[in-house]
Amino acid sequence: MAAPKDNSFWQQRSKHGRDKLFSSPKVLWEAASEYFIWCEENPLTQQNWVGKDGDEVSKELMRPFTLSGLCVFLDCEEQTLKNYGTKEEYKDFFGVYTRICQIVRTQKFEGAAVGLFNANIIARDLGLVEKNEHTGKDGGPIEQKFDITLNLGK
Repeated sequence: MAAPKDNSFWQQRSKHGRDKLFSSPKVLWEAASEYFIWCEENPLTQQNWVGKDGDEVSKELMRPFTLSGLCVFLDCEEQTLKNYGTKEEYKDFFGVYTRICQIVRTQKFEGAAVGLFNANIIARDLGLVEKNEHTGKDGGPIEQKFDITLNLGK
């Protein structure tokens, strides 16, 4: 049975929609800080076998910070986290969100720069590309001029 016409049951609600995932910018920062600490305390492990007997050796590798990893840690969607940095209703969070993104970007860039992370993967993730122009003057085709002179010994 449908609701009666012109009802106002919706006005009797104490609130509309879901609560914010983070009640304040401080809470978001504390959650992100917990993720950064967790990454440092839980490095990735690489197994290698060395020597003629194939002795197993474990090597700890630094875990890169990622926004998707932060979202898994926080149990939220990536778009939800991005909303804290882009939607006007969350403008109090813009500074904290920007700082979190800067930390993630810097850690990945510096880790790749010193060889701790695969530089190609990190460069793609960060949107770093080396561009070469393959056009001629004013975007037209490349003109090649050859000056061929034959020296026949004269």
